[in-house]
Amino acid sequence: MGAACTTCPSLGPLWLVLRALQVTPVLRTFMLTPFPVKNCFRLLCHHRVPAAGFRTPAAHGLILQSISNDVYQNLAVEDWIHDHIHLEGKPILFLWRNSPCVVIGRHQNPWQECNLHLMRQGGIKLARRRSGGGTVYHDMGNINLTFFTTKTKYDRMENLKIIVRALNAVQPHLDVQPTKKFDLLLDGQFKISGTASKIGRVAAYHHCTLLCSTDRTALSSLLKSPYQGIKSNATPSIPSVVKNLLDKDPALTCEVLMNAIAGEYAAHHQIDNRIKLINPADETQFPGISSKAKELQSWEWLYGWTPKFSVNTTFHVPHEQAHLPIQVSIDVKKGRIETCDIKAPDHWLPLEISNKLNSSFIGSKFCPIEATLLTNILLRTCPDDQHLHSKWNILCEKIRGIM
Repeated sequence: MGAACTTCPSLGPLWLVLRALQVTPVLRTFMLTPFPVKNCFRLLCHHRVPAAGFRTPAAHGLILQSISNDVYQNLAVEDWIHDHIHLEGKPILFLWRNSPCVVIGRHQNPWQECNLHLMRQGGIKLARRRSGGGTVYHDMGNINLTFFTTKTKYDRMENLKIIVRALNAVQPHLDVQPTKKFDLLLDGQFKISGTASKIGRVAAYHHCTLLCSTDRTALSSLLKSPYQGIKSNATPSIPSVVKNLLDKDPALTCEVLMNAIAGEYAAHHQIDNRIKLINPADETQFPGISSKAKELQSWEWLYGWTPKFSVNTTFHVPHEQAHLPIQVSIDVKKGRIETCDIKAPDHWLPLEISNKLNSSFIGSKFCPIEATLLTNILLRTCPDDQHLHSKWNILCEKIRGIM
């Protein structure tokens, strides 16, 4: 899990080391203020305060920054604000960064989008957000920006122009332009930001990334699926050539850019230009948020929400002086195996054992851990034949490799 500060609502000693960043003269200086955010949310929540109570600057909008680097907690903040805040005339900008993780869109297939084996080995978390769009890699060198408005005020291009103005304020010669697909391109060819959104009945949000100093080696390896033979109607990601802003100019750090974007956002919406620190784990500020975070990291949401897909592949197993083909055909619905047909040559593995394996997988999670448990249980029911057990282990290892 990502590191999260638990000192809230007061940040205590942590606040003593926080100070405003001094950047170029054209930028404003901002205070990261650990104020009682709860009071501002009481002003913004439509079910708590009458309209006559909007008298403080917070009533006109907020700029928030998470002190947590946990992707599930930060995504839960998006859900909470979308579900609880009355945004009419009170836009919110939310700034957040995560420990290394891969985030897929609401309608995507994680087996198609990323290298789950590599992620498990490296302890890299998988997250599925509520919005659509493609898969992205997050780490502390990537800024996440969420723009909250009412549905009627939703404007992705306006938000991207705010980011561009902020970048140009720090580095006037920077060539960054928004595209028709609402990405941001550096020098006309390198993608530095991707966009996704959620539009509800009344509220809406647009969120995007901004590559400052992301580990591009990790990004490239983790967002490359090794799985073969998957057929799915899930939304596919479109690969892009990316570049870090820090590679262009060492002054373009995450801290400098977050302050610059906050300044442009505040000027555009004529609101208080202070960045308010929030702790997404604090139930006193966000009642019920822990249940939202828990749901976001559940197997049912991460994998079970995947649109129905099928796997049809062939792998080979050693046999005497040759390799025998094993055909695998699996249908997966809501993350669970709906049909399974593993065909091995009868002389290599008895048909009775193959059929037992096929039937045992029905209804189980399409998951290597569950497959290991199942195959280990089945192995105990097989004849005490060391040669047969060796074949069984080879077959099961191959099956786990496609999950």
